[in-house]
Amino acid sequence: MSRIEREKQTVLKMIELYCRHHLHQNTMPEEYQHLADFACRRLDHCKYGEQKTACKNCPTHCYAPKEREQIREVMRWAGPRMFCYSPIEAIRHLINQ
Repeated sequence: MSRIEREKQTVLKMIELYCRHHLHQNTMPEEYQHLADFACRRLDHCKYGEQKTACKNCPTHCYAPKEREQIREVMRWAGPRMFCYSPIEAIRHLINQ
């Protein structure tokens, strides 16, 4: 599996975790589905490709301001909890920053 595909899986899991446990929604609300689609599109079109760093360390910020703030909120909440729900992905994400 490519790095981009792993990043997509990780961000989708983080958004799903946020929606399920923080927002108490069984399904992803439309605005968070939009965020997930936006994040996947950004990853698909990342100019750094397989050599990309974590988005927070990237010199080129490709997220729109609204989506950037929304993904930060999701990651701040879901990031630490990923160790409980998906520890392998969380460790892999930390190593590959």
